[in-house]
Amino acid sequence: MGVSLGSGDKKSVDIEINVVPFIDLMSCLTAFLLVTAVWTQFAQINIKPKGLGREATKLDDQNKIYASVLVTKNELWVGLTSGDLRRINKDGDQQDWNGLREVLDDYKKSSMADRSDIEVAAEDDVVYQDVISAMDTAIGAQFRDIGFIDPQSLSVRFKE
Repeated sequence: MGVSLGSGDKKSVDIEINVVPFIDLMSCLTAFLLVTAVWTQFAQINIKPKGLGREATKLDDQNKIYASVLVTKNELWVGLTSGDLRRINKDGDQQDWNGLREVLDDYKKSSMADRSDIEVAAEDDVVYQDVISAMDTAIGAQFRDIGFIDPQSLSVRFKE
């Protein structure tokens, strides 16, 4: 591909534009984007909003026990719809994730042995990492079906 520069009586100059470096750059970027797109699928937690909050009840689900976790700035609340509510205070300046794990393991052994669903909610002033840590702790306790919902829609009422 040549480009002619010059006018009239002056000598014309032909310039060859080398497009090979541009093609190399585009092929490297394409390969990088394809590789990172596959990795993002492995680095995500599948959560879906749960439609079963306090307001939405079904006839066949009235006797079903639900587990809920509420993450606040100063504490964690864990409870079952059967009335078992537990408050886990902070351990120093961080949330007590081991305490949460112990409570969830206890629930898994007793009331929720055949279930894998849990509701997780967080108040507005909570750090995002605390929400992720709560979900990771729930997954570690074999609660694989996590529903992230609004705190007012939790099946368990922690604060009035």
